Amino acid sequence: MTNKYIILDTETTGLEVNQGHRVIEIGAVLLNDRKKTEEHFHSYLNPSRLIDEEASKVHGITNSDLEDKPFFDEIAEEFINFIKGSTLVIHNAPFDIGFLNNELQIASSSYPMIEEICEVEDSLTIARNKFPGQRNSLDALANRFNVSGYDRTFHGALLDANILADVFMQLTGGQSRFEFITNGEATMQNDQNSESSMDIEKIENLPKISSSKLEIQEHNKRINDIEKKYSVKTLWRKF
Repeated sequence: MTNKYIILDTETTGLEVNQGHRVIEIGAVLLNDRKKTEEHFHSYLNPSRLIDEEASKVHGITNSDLEDKPFFDEIAEEFINFIKGSTLVIHNAPFDIGFLNNELQIASSSYPMIEEICEVEDSLTIARNKFPGQRNSLDALANRFNVSGYDRTFHGALLDANILADVFMQLTGGQSRFEFITNGEATMQNDQNSESSMDIEKIENLPKISSSKLEIQEHNKRINDIEKKYSVKTLWRKF
């Protein structure tokens, strides 16, 4: 990765920002050379409103947990400085970006929109392109890539950011290292005179991905739909 990548997630009081729901937790982890670093941003926030009961069931955060936490405007500058100039990787990015932009505008009309200071990559879009017709929630992807070792009793912004970092590196494994491939030979995007820049994982370390029964059913359904629509036999029937 040639620029600053930050994996980000939020937790909120509810699902609809246009109904006055607010951000209650931000978690962000910095990647360096496709590895998680100790550098991160994390804060719980007082939303100045009650949390929906259904939301609390997901993330486990209660109203009493946030009574002594800072308001967003108290951490806004620190947050902006942390993410500014980075590529933000977010799962279902429009949701989190919508909430964060709302918080920034409530805090101060002088604050920029996220898209003005960062590039944004939606890992959900990447996953849907790579695994069409399959479940691509963060939990589903973590299971698919055998990302384990995390307590998933509740969702949490910093917890999910760490999981997404592991998933994102698996999801994009090798893609950022090559500029193009021609005649079966890969041309490295990095400086060819520096062996240290050729960070290629060994083939034997690639994860083994097994499809669930439901994923196979969805795959077959997708193939049937394509064949019916275009009156063709798909190549997938050969595998």
